[in-house]
Amino acid sequence: MSRKDNSTNKIRIVKFILKKIETSKPEIAAELGLSMPTVLQNVKELVQSGLVIEAGKYESTGGRKASVLSIVGNSKHSVGIDITANHISYVLIDLCGCIIAKKRLKSTFKNDPAYYESVADNLEKFLSENKSDRTKILGVGVSFPGIIDKQNETLVRSHVLKQDHLSLRSLSQLIPYPTAYENDANSALIAEMKYIDTDMIYLSLSNSVGGAVYTDGKIYEGDHRRSAEFGHMIIETNGKQCYCGKKGCADAYCSAEVLLRYADSLEEFFMKLESKDKTIQKVWDEYLDQLAVLITNLRMAFDCDIMLGGYVGGYLKQHMPKLCKKASVYNMFENDTLYIKNCTYEKEASAVGAAMHFIDSYFDTLN
Repeated sequence: MSRKDNSTNKIRIVKFILKKIETSKPEIAAELGLSMPTVLQNVKELVQSGLVIEAGKYESTGGRKASVLSIVGNSKHSVGIDITANHISYVLIDLCGCIIAKKRLKSTFKNDPAYYESVADNLEKFLSENKSDRTKILGVGVSFPGIIDKQNETLVRSHVLKQDHLSLRSLSQLIPYPTAYENDANSALIAEMKYIDTDMIYLSLSNSVGGAVYTDGKIYEGDHRRSAEFGHMIIETNGKQCYCGKKGCADAYCSAEVLLRYADSLEEFFMKLESKDKTIQKVWDEYLDQLAVLITNLRMAFDCDIMLGGYVGGYLKQHMPKLCKKASVYNMFENDTLYIKNCTYEKEASAVGAAMHFIDSYFDTLN
């Protein structure tokens, strides 16, 4: 076996262990179609490197007990930063994608040196507060609402931040770790990917509406990196004014801002909803009507599962029966709505996904 083949098998094995959380050598061999000697040798090397641990034994099925294999999550860390118009979120994750620490700060975006310096300074404070071992940090991923040219570290366009062709290198220079950039909705989908086994549409319902398309095991970005701009699909002809200048965009009906006109926070909005506030109930009912239309349009276009995420997505689980009932009215092809999924990360998904860039790169370069 060539060194390249061995490296490829090692990457496949470690990613399989990561996705399964816990597994065994026989399961790896069976699921990946590898010979047992190949699995044994690669697992031995992974254990010796400190990346994989044999954490106990499975119950015997009549023969020798198989070892329980899992990733040593704390061996490396990655940082994610999510920058929005009014907040900055920081997360520290381990190799398994588990959140070690998180912090959210109010901060209005400004394209000036003082703002970028505050992002970098608060990163160092965040790491210090959590006694982070700097030698374990693989890198810092940063998510922005907008179109990202990752190779040239440029925010090509962001309606939300009111920026065009903004170089992000001035921020990179202030961060003393490898840095990478990604769109916020793509980042949120990346955070969810280890839980996804099929094609998926990710619909982000935050202060703006966005999304991402996951197909054939990767994110589809489109010819001009503008795929999944679901917030600017017209769902109401000559309807409500959108911040982009058009009328009737999904963003004007389905963003968190629609709900925040009636409360200081989403938490307060849903508390009012639970207390049977009639005004809030009416607003919520209308919100779900429009969301059901948007979901159905996406189902008609892509014919795959749709995951609801973002700020509002984190509150939707207990309201799914009502939403699904509304969506079923618009869908002429199917009665069930099992294709509508709740997100796993109810908060900080974009920051987690941004951090995952360096986790994935780390596993991809194993040899």
